[in-house]
Amino acid sequence: MVDIQPCDDVCGALEEHVRRYFAGHRVEVLTWDSGPIDEASPHFRALQVAPSAPDGPWHYVSIGGWAATPDGDRGLEFIVSTPAETREAVELLAMNVYFHQDGQLAPGHTVPIGEPWLPGSLCDHLLVSLPHLFGAGLQRCYVGDRHVEFLWLAPVTKAERDFCADYGQEALERRLEAAGVRYWDIGRDSVV
Repeated sequence: MVDIQPCDDVCGALEEHVRRYFAGHRVEVLTWDSGPIDEASPHFRALQVAPSAPDGPWHYVSIGGWAATPDGDRGLEFIVSTPAETREAVELLAMNVYFHQDGQLAPGHTVPIGEPWLPGSLCDHLLVSLPHLFGAGLQRCYVGDRHVEFLWLAPVTKAERDFCADYGQEALERRLEAAGVRYWDIGRDSVV
């Protein structure tokens, strides 16, 4: 039997960290009960953060991904931003928490989705990145001896993914920044 008390304590502290960072925003707790996430990470949930302005992005933050590395003192959670409220963001978080269950994801890695991240988009991969959009205030949370980092899942095209593989994450991020990419924009063009 799994001892859920430590998970509840850490998950509760992480949720409070996110709520503090997004103070003033409506935050809802969502779950995903399809696929293997329920067995791999039974404490998984996503926080849906409503935008502060009507045309602002929605943010979705995983809670429970840190448990993929239960024997270490470090863990990861993930963030994805969308142009509108969507359950597909929760599925993307569940997928990445599942992929990370052996501590396999880190900044610079890309994850193929197998389809557009949202309908109508050219982006069919996710780039695991530091949460530049949010800064250090959201990026790090300490719960006792455990250090949890929140990493951003930035939607990218296959061409951008290939460019990243050839020239590195920093080169790709410079191109994305120079183009003024809004990562949550479904209709954005590839910068490569």
